[in-house]
This record gives sequence, structure tokens and C-alpha cells, in this order.
Amino acid sequence: MINNTTIHTTTCTTAERFNAICDAQNFVTRFSIRNLLTGETFDRGADEETPSASTRKISIMMAALKAVHEGRLDLDEQITYEARLAEEVASGMFRYMTPGIVISLRDAITGMMVLSDNVCTKMVFERLTLEEVDSYCKSIGMNGTHHRFLIPPLGLSPDHTLKSVTTTTARDQLSLLQAILDAQTSPEAAAMLGASQELCVYALKTLKSQILRYAIPSRLPAGTIVAHKGGTGKRGRMNAGIVYRDGTPFYIITAFTDQVPAEMSDGTPGYTMSLETIGRLSRACWDGFQA
Repeated sequence: MINNTTIHTTTCTTAERFNAICDAQNFVTRFSIRNLLTGETFDRGADEETPSASTRKISIMMAALKAVHEGRLDLDEQITYEARLAEEVASGMFRYMTPGIVISLRDAITGMMVLSDNVCTKMVFERLTLEEVDSYCKSIGMNGTHHRFLIPPLGLSPDHTLKSVTTTTARDQLSLLQAILDAQTSPEAAAMLGASQELCVYALKTLKSQILRYAIPSRLPAGTIVAHKGGTGKRGRMNAGIVYRDGTPFYIITAFTDQVPAEMSDGTPGYTMSLETIGRLSRACWDGFQA
């Protein structure tokens, strides 16, 4: 099982800075942050259920890799892009492309993670079942994560209920990222995830391939390696990732904003400030964490 133990720190100044960044905004920010140099963990609403948006795709990827490890799926399987796969899809580039393109399951996973392409997500998820992915999360200790839909329903209002979407917790996402990181060197961690070390190396490499630089990476030095997955929801923005410094894992941060207004009092779009808040939290980690 994933270790969900929180180490409570006595470094109040860092915790206070995190909370001040969140308190400065009139929306909810939940996070779980771990200093990988010391093991200190900082939480704010980390066990509260929150919309997952596309951060859910980390667990979809790992459930698919478990099926690959068990021989039920093949990363080299050829998948044809059919027009039906673009129906009810609001993200990614495949929906604009001509049906008939053939890609491998490996490439579909890459598209799902790197571009957050929901045509690719359908390709991957159709080879699993909703119950399988949800049960996978529970089996590795992600008890606050609930996969409810193949693709998020279109037309949701900004005040939709939690049961209208897939939900997770900041702590669940941190624990999953920690397990993937541990599996790079630990056969036991890879086995807990139901995959081989080779597949876990592939998973982390895919997370490092993100081309988007908002939220967690936005205030970090150019070229900083961040293995992460973002999310765009009707109620807020999300990002979960591992940040590296000098080639070494430095910290894990999973942050979820919620109840974000369409527009702030000064006219700034709410989503802009939600992403900025996550970026500021990440920079506070970069500046504040010491071995």
C-alpha cells in the first residue's frame, strides 16, 4: 500500500508562507507538498475530495501499465483513430485531425499525458473499464479517488457537484507520484503499483515530457525538470508533479484550486490566478526547502 503518513514539520515559516499564498485568494486551494530532501510534508485540505480534472490520467496510465505488465494489453497494439472518438471531446489536437490515423497504444498514452488529448484518453480507457481503474486506485491506497466517467461530461456548470466528475485528493496524488518515483529504484514499489520497474521508468519519463509550463513550473528557472500532469476543470485548475533540482528529485507538489470565480475583483480571469497560486506555492518550495 502507498504510505500516507504525514511528517509534521516544526518549520512554521515555510508552512505559514504556503498558507499565506492560499489565503490571499478568495477561492479554495488544497495541497500536499513533500520536501524530498528531508521528508517533511505540508498539507492543506489534503484529504478533502476535490475535482481531479486531468490529474486523473496519472492513475489511468498506471492502471494501463499494470494491464501491460499482466499481458492483457500490448503497448505496440495499433489503434485506428475513428471519428466517433472525437465526439464529446473538448481537449487535445486529435479531434481536429482526419480519421484513419493509426497509432500505437504507447503513443496514445503519450498523447493522453503530454497533450492531455482526450481522444487518446478514450483510446486508452476503452481498453480498460471504469471499474478496473477505480478499483486499481483503491488497491494502491488511493481511497479518496473516485473515477466516475470515461470522459468528463460537457456542459457542466461552474457549481457542479463533486459526483458529476472524477474526484481525488491532494494526498492521493502525492502518494501516487511518490510511489512512481520510488519504483525507479525499488522493485517492491513497482510491484505495489502492479508494474515492472521498466514500465515505471516509462511512466516517469512520460510525466517529464510535459510541454506546458504553467502552474508548477511557471516560476521556476528555465529548463527545470518537472514530471507533472495538469488539469482544467470547471471549478478550478490543478497540477501534480515532481520537481527536480540539479538532476535530483527535490519536492513533490499536488495542488488543486476549487470554487474559482470566473473573474477576480480586479478583472483578472479566475483561472489565471488559480494557476498563479500554484506557481507561487511551487516557487516557495524552491526557495524555502533545505536539506
